[in-house]
Amino acid sequence: MEFSRKKSIIAATILLSLFILYGAFTFFSAVHKVSSKDFVYDAASLAGAVGSSNVQVVPQPLSNPPAVIKAVYMTGWSAGNKNYLTYLQSLFTATQINAVVIDVKDYSGMVSYKTNAKLAKAYKAYWPEIPDINALINNLHSQGIYVIGRVVVFEDPMLAKNRPDLAIYDTSKTKDTLHPVIWQNNDGLYWVDPASKDVWDYNIAIAKDAASHGFDEINFDYVRFPTDGNAGNMGFPVWNQKIQKHVVIKNFFQTLRDSFPYTKISADVFGQTTTNTDDMGIGQVFEDSLSYFDYVCPMVYPSHYINGFLGYKNPAEKPYEIITYAMNGAVARQKVFAKVQAATANKLNADMSNPLSQPAGQPTNKLAKIRPWLQDFNLGAIYNADMVKKEIQAVTDSIGTDFSGYLLWNPSNIYTKDAIALGAAPNAPK
Repeated sequence: MEFSRKKSIIAATILLSLFILYGAFTFFSAVHKVSSKDFVYDAASLAGAVGSSNVQVVPQPLSNPPAVIKAVYMTGWSAGNKNYLTYLQSLFTATQINAVVIDVKDYSGMVSYKTNAKLAKAYKAYWPEIPDINALINNLHSQGIYVIGRVVVFEDPMLAKNRPDLAIYDTSKTKDTLHPVIWQNNDGLYWVDPASKDVWDYNIAIAKDAASHGFDEINFDYVRFPTDGNAGNMGFPVWNQKIQKHVVIKNFFQTLRDSFPYTKISADVFGQTTTNTDDMGIGQVFEDSLSYFDYVCPMVYPSHYINGFLGYKNPAEKPYEIITYAMNGAVARQKVFAKVQAATANKLNADMSNPLSQPAGQPTNKLAKIRPWLQDFNLGAIYNADMVKKEIQAVTDSIGTDFSGYLLWNPSNIYTKDAIALGAAPNAPK
């Protein structure tokens, strides 16, 4: 199953901090003394770090966003560190990167900047890693950078602590459900009930707040049931365990779409959803997401496939082969789903009119584009420029003219420049 993102982020944040403290970042232009000013910025210092703009203006989404998104992920901590922003600027200058994914709410349940007063008062769920979100987005937009806000949904220790009545509880330890003992996964983290409308509303409120700050797209992650821990001891305050898990998740998807009719939204799903036909016990079925999002983002990290997958002893060493297989599966299923959707729309139109005199109708829903997460971190193999290029090539070869880009994940937030350099192949589908 999926490699634990939160473990990698925690470890990488510690390492990143140490690198800054000892002046070892490769993107420093010169050796300098580290002070508290390196870890925070005000509006003026931010403008100097990433380009000037009127930081007082409430950001608006880009009026002409790039058609093909090539993004890198960064934590709220990185987004709030002006030294990292200097490194980020070097990516924009020297590579094909034209977009960023920034944590709005991360694996801990903390929001990276101060949210609206009602949310902050109710849940105390913000940590000001990004002191001025408007200044950050305005400056990124001034460079034509597409900004995606990532919201981790159902893994939420902060919400679980503040609202234990919404949390998955441990049936082996809970004697009274009015005073539940919160269930923990293998990482010791808490989850909330994916069927809870209160949980849905809370995450939608955070996402709407992010959209009000000019994020071009809201990306929803951990939109599933837990994958690890003692599943037999999970108790749910809302889910009746009769409705299938994938139906619960699909209903949430529809609610997201209804809540964001004019905002671009995307969903992260396991890479295995493109080839598995069941919901893998977590409620994710690939087709369930296609009608409700602008982008579906399967996490096709080769290192996350089990040894022996497709006959490869170590799938991490075969980035082109693994991702080609995963993307071919996604494209094939998307095409089949499109045909089913078209047939359904045609039948609906025929039922509402005279089929002998009226032409067949067209599908009423637009299908999501496929834009995967790719691996730019060492796990199972060393991911150098050649390995990352092979991943990108696999996506472009599989998706062809419908290529919509990719998202690069590295928990350290440092990326392989040679793989994404200006002029580096592939730039377009074959």
